[in-house]
Amino acid sequence: MLPSEDTFQGASGADTVEVSVMEGDSVTLYTGVQTNQQDRVRWYFNDTRIAQINRDQSKICTDVQCNEDTERFRDRLKLDHQTGSLTITDTTDTDSGVYKLKISSGSSDSEKIFNVNVHGVSAAERDEVKRKEGESVTLYTGVINNTNDVMTWYFNDTLIAEITGDQSKICTDVQCKERFRDRLKLDHQTGSLNITNTRNTDSGEYKLLIIIIIINSSFSITRVKRFNITVIVSQSHQQHLSPEARSNYWTPSQGHPSEGS
Repeated sequence: MLPSEDTFQGASGADTVEVSVMEGDSVTLYTGVQTNQQDRVRWYFNDTRIAQINRDQSKICTDVQCNEDTERFRDRLKLDHQTGSLTITDTTDTDSGVYKLKISSGSSDSEKIFNVNVHGVSAAERDEVKRKEGESVTLYTGVINNTNDVMTWYFNDTLIAEITGDQSKICTDVQCKERFRDRLKLDHQTGSLNITNTRNTDSGEYKLLIIIIIINSSFSITRVKRFNITVIVSQSHQQHLSPEARSNYWTPSQGHPSEGS
């Protein structure tokens, strides 16, 4: 599901922006202004205050700091001190609802409403992939790369590939080069990652982050997609290995390999 923006004027006269995201995404709701000492920015979720910047920035709060009766977001809110824009990380379906922005500047007030809908993640978004050693595997993004988007791939939290606009980069640091040895390929159209000649040490979690930026939009989305890959080596192949090399391999009877093996 690709994000899009629909803006209309609600009954109160405030602009209302429709925001649709997938569970686990991060979303940033933009104020569209640069705050100054005359501005007071307040954010409400279903009429409960969840974030605020005072005019002199003497009070900046989020979630339970603003309102002792709510711990809904549990450190998942981030407030941009320069613009007052609000980021909600690791969204869940309980984050669906109406987010109201109020900006007080001098003698004038303005409002903006974001109607956020968080949709459940399909099984395809949490792929479990098994391959025999030596086979290739492609991890599909499911999207067409937009020149405004940024895609980054991580293996067990190590950055291994990145596409920014029409520029792509495969990691060249020692850890990545030693592990994959020129076996990574990026599809420039989709950002999908291909791993050739897989090895047992390629087993682990591959995480894709897609920063989706819509020009002239009131929000942006960071999409997260995870792939758990298991590469299985045959018993017959292990018999030909030295004891030292054999200790680095595993079979289904040994359980799942540890992260970063």
